[in-house]
Amino acid sequence: MSDLYPLLMLPVFDPRPWGTLDLSPVYPGHRFEEKIGESWLTGGDGKVANGHLKGKTLAELTTQYGRELVGEAATDPTRFPLLTKFLFPHEKLSVQVHPDDAAAHRAGEPCGKNECWYVAHAKPGAKVALGLKAGTTQQAFEQAIQHKRAEELLNWIDIFPGEMIYVAGGTVHTLGPGSIMVETQQQSDTTYRLYDYGRPRELHLQQGLSVMKEKTGSGKVVRPAPKEIPGTRNRRSPLVVSPYFVVELIDLKDPQDFHTADDSGKNSVQILVAVEGCGVVEAPGTEPVTLAKGDAVVVPASTGRFSVRPQWSVEFLKSSLPGKAMPEPAVRM
Repeated sequence: MSDLYPLLMLPVFDPRPWGTLDLSPVYPGHRFEEKIGESWLTGGDGKVANGHLKGKTLAELTTQYGRELVGEAATDPTRFPLLTKFLFPHEKLSVQVHPDDAAAHRAGEPCGKNECWYVAHAKPGAKVALGLKAGTTQQAFEQAIQHKRAEELLNWIDIFPGEMIYVAGGTVHTLGPGSIMVETQQQSDTTYRLYDYGRPRELHLQQGLSVMKEKTGSGKVVRPAPKEIPGTRNRRSPLVVSPYFVVELIDLKDPQDFHTADDSGKNSVQILVAVEGCGVVEAPGTEPVTLAKGDAVVVPASTGRFSVRPQWSVEFLKSSLPGKAMPEPAVRM
């Protein structure tokens, strides 16, 4: 029998020039002397904070446990498949692009970087840029970069709390200030910076232009209405289903059981990221784990059945891998 159990992750706070000193909207009392842009929750270097595996990284545990941890739905049992993080943009991020799987494989990388953003908070007027304005060619965009006018050719859209935004590999994109996002993505940190408003950071123009696409399937995900869970006061809201990840928003006022296998019968690691409230994650034969706002708990695929018991109420994102081939999600701008 596996000695795995639900793993509380220790957040890794990553300094970025576009970040903020005050993370109290998610982490009360957390102020820093340098700007923090990201809180990494399930990266390969992320460390476990509870139990006898405390201090071990997800990369180490994936090497040791393989499919017991990541599940049958994972393409590669030796790599933890999903990276989740909070983003805290206080200024504009660099204009950037990530490769899709095909481009990443050509460069010798194991996978591309398709991602999605759940808008946890957004001030009025908050925006993101997804792709180029209609009719803009790659050549025109490259010239705009040279003339420091790249922002003018981006497709800027307003964002609002509760929305899910899908960012397909090959999409030129950036975040404006005034939001807090929860990002779920393929486990890759391949980023090509195309434009950075004059900040003294390295650009990767040729690499970025070689993987960017003029048209992609990125945008706000078209979502069905939340579903009431019969016999409870709980709700499940499907946020995005893609070939790379499945993300739901779960709102609990009563205890709720979950399974690590989907309708296909294949199991997957489950990542729980609390965005409001507090709850307790429980699995047979293991110690309960508290899941509070800003926390992430990784539930190994081999767990099978687990439950979350709210402390009054808890709202969290549940991310996993699809057990069968899925199409790209339907989106709108």
